[in-house]
Amino acid sequence: MSSRLVGVGVGPGDPELVTVKGVNALRAAEVVVVPVLDTGERGRAEATVLHYVPAEKVVRVVFALNERTDRARREAAWDAAGERVAGLLERHGSVAFATIGDPNVYSTFTYLAQTIAELVPGTVVQTVPGITAMQDLAARSGAVLTEGTEPLTLVPVTAGSAALREALAGPGTVVAYKFGRQATEVAEALRETGRIQDAVWGSALGLPEESVRPAAELDGAPLPYLSTLIAPPRRDGGRGGKL
Repeated sequence: MSSRLVGVGVGPGDPELVTVKGVNALRAAEVVVVPVLDTGERGRAEATVLHYVPAEKVVRVVFALNERTDRARREAAWDAAGERVAGLLERHGSVAFATIGDPNVYSTFTYLAQTIAELVPGTVVQTVPGITAMQDLAARSGAVLTEGTEPLTLVPVTAGSAALREALAGPGTVVAYKFGRQATEVAEALRETGRIQDAVWGSALGLPEESVRPAAELDGAPLPYLSTLIAPPRRDGGRGGKL
C-alpha cells in the first residue's frame, strides 16, 4: 500500500478550534510531524497537537520558517526536512503534518508536499482544512469579513506594504497577515485610505498572551510577527446594503 502524508490544519493556537476531522486525522496517523525553528522552541502547532496525541508520537522537524532572505539556506532546510519526513514515510504507513491555520493557506506543508512528491513517488497526499487566523480574529473582535457582493483580499505583508496599499485602495475587506514587523507602515496605509477607524488587529489568538485591539491604537510599537489585521470597507447602506 502507498504511504500517506496528511497535512492537518490545527487552527491559530486555541486547541478548541481544531476540527473533529483534524483530531481524528492526528490520532489515526502513526507519526505526527510538527515544524520547529532551528532554535528549538515549541511552536503553536506542537503545543496544539499535544492536547490530542501523546508526546511520544510527535516528531519535531526543523524548518527554516523565518528565513526570507537567504534562499540557499531556505532550500537546504526544506531538503533536509523533506529527507527526514521521507524516512518516516518509509517506516510508517501514515504520517500527519500539523500546521497552524490551514494547510492550503500560506503553509509550510505546501513545500513539504512538493518535496515528498519527488522523494517518495506514489505517496498519497491529503489535507484536512483548519480554521484560519482571520476567521478567529473576526469571531473574537466582532468584525464581519464579507457582506453581500464584497470581495475579500488576503495579503501577506512579508514582501512589503505596496500590495497592502493597493488592496486597501480597492473594494471589500482586506486581511493582512504577518505584518508585525511593519506595523508602522501598515498604520500609515490604513490612515491614508480612510480605513483605520473600522480596522482591528490581533495576535496570539486563543493563547494567554492574546491581544485584540483597534488598529487606531497602533502606535509604532513592535508587534508579534504573526499578527493579523482585518480592515473592512465602509458600510453605509444599512442591513443588506451590500447585496
